[in-house]
Amino acid sequence: MGRVLVGISSWADPELAKSAYYPPEVKTPDARLRYYAAQFPLAELDSSYHFFPTRANLKLWLENTPDGFTFDIKAFSLFTGHPTPVASLPRAIREKYGAGIPDKSTVYSHHLPEPLVDELWNIFAQTAQVLKQEGKLGVVVFQFPPWFHPEPRNYDHISICRQRLSPHPIAVEFRAGSWLTGHEEETLAFLRKEGVSLICVDEPQGFKSSVPPITEITAPTGLVRFHGRNAENWERKGVSSTGKFNYLYSEEELTEWAPGIRRMAEKAAEVHVIFKNKHADFPVRNALRMKELLGLT
Repeated sequence: MGRVLVGISSWADPELAKSAYYPPEVKTPDARLRYYAAQFPLAELDSSYHFFPTRANLKLWLENTPDGFTFDIKAFSLFTGHPTPVASLPRAIREKYGAGIPDKSTVYSHHLPEPLVDELWNIFAQTAQVLKQEGKLGVVVFQFPPWFHPEPRNYDHISICRQRLSPHPIAVEFRAGSWLTGHEEETLAFLRKEGVSLICVDEPQGFKSSVPPITEITAPTGLVRFHGRNAENWERKGVSSTGKFNYLYSEEELTEWAPGIRRMAEKAAEVHVIFKNKHADFPVRNALRMKELLGLT
């Protein structure tokens, strides 16, 4: 039976910081992380999707969590095929490759010189290595966009991502439902062959982007991410992330997931359960209850 770790994605989210979760005296980033890490053994680092972590970031994360704490780290947006603001590239990279960077507000990987992209991958791999050396690296999370479909070039891209970060484990989340509705057997077989974790999700259903809530293990670490079921805002334009993920799971909805998570743990070394319904204190309320349902308290 693999161990199950439960946590959330944004312990420093402003919405959570303003909620009743943190006591009034817990005001600083390091104090909040220490308070959070006393209750949960796992956290997902979402900020790395937007910016490369600094040395100060890493120092704060490592020094304010106990031995054995685990961080799943989200891959930089450029690596998953999302439009990436040029301002998100490290300053040293922008200065080094200035003339080779297009005069655009956002770029994709193919807009940039190959040596620049190689260097970005190397920097990210070094960040993962720092976490690994401290025994605190879980998996690197690749969340692919809705236009990333099950096509040969995209299977190849997943293989490239794995190779780029080897030996660090990676996990993939799809936002195109066709990966697991029209191509489920092919997708699962491919991920198992590559040793890449499938991220199982709970999210609104009924959209082309909707991925069914399956519980499959394709690598030593299994993952489940809870995005909430706010169907009204799931694909609505101009909605903030707080509005999109504004959803508090009911007791019944959490309870229906518990048996599947236990089954995943029977096949995996570890299962990571992350709540991303980041509105007010919703994620910690649901995460604490899930720990109770799984007998982890």
